[in-house]
Amino acid sequence: MTRGALIFAFNNEQTDYVAMAGWCAENIHRHLNIPVAVVTDAPDRARTYSSIDRVIQAVPESGGTRYFEDYQSTVTWHNAGRVDAYALSPWDRTLVLDADYVVASPQLNLLLDSEQDFLCHRWAYDITGLNDFSGLNYFSRTNMPMWWATVMMFNKSTQAKAIFDIMNMVKHNWSHYRRLYGIGQSNYRNDHALSIALNVTSGNTLSHTGIPWNLASLTTTHKLTQTDLDSYRVDFVNPAKRNQYITVNNQDFHAMGKQQLGAIVANQS
Repeated sequence: MTRGALIFAFNNEQTDYVAMAGWCAENIHRHLNIPVAVVTDAPDRARTYSSIDRVIQAVPESGGTRYFEDYQSTVTWHNAGRVDAYALSPWDRTLVLDADYVVASPQLNLLLDSEQDFLCHRWAYDITGLNDFSGLNYFSRTNMPMWWATVMMFNKSTQAKAIFDIMNMVKHNWSHYRRLYGIGQSNYRNDHALSIALNVTSGNTLSHTGIPWNLASLTTTHKLTQTDLDSYRVDFVNPAKRNQYITVNNQDFHAMGKQQLGAIVANQS
């Protein structure tokens, strides 16, 4: 059975996701020892990164625009193609990662070695403990549980295909599903489509097997710097309005601040 990672990388007005994907691929090679395929509309540039083993050309699909606090601007969000991960992946067993996911340990090998056909995170949390993610771990007027598309692992299987087929159906009928589930925002979001798909495939029981640890996250209010190969410093202002920092060593996390992670990547290129 072949196994590998899949990263979607479509640049927008502010973020160089192709460079980010190349950097992420290096980390994946070091810690997980699996090949990496990148889906992008800039195949020639992606091929300049030796860490990227396969390049899959695709047309970017916008999920709308989003305001990025770290950039203080609104940018195009080319994320709607994630629903095609099942069809595009060249691997039998695939680990789908956001380009801004920092792989700093071999922990994700546990997902690749599991017996599940599909896994993703149910819960995300602020690694500093500063922000309450309760409003992010649920969505819509019906308080639907959020399943995060930041990290997904799937086999080429009937179950996984059904999940991605329903995600595609939700994407192509987004106006209907956002009204049905009482979602206030008009922009399409992969996390919402995934959450709805898992709800449907579970028979509307809101039950699904998730990744057995929570998704460590850093918000845009944190300042992220790299201090060593797999070590990072996170600076923030605590509730007492004092400057504070923590160090994160050999731990995977989702860097929501694209500008800061982009600076780390640029410094290593």
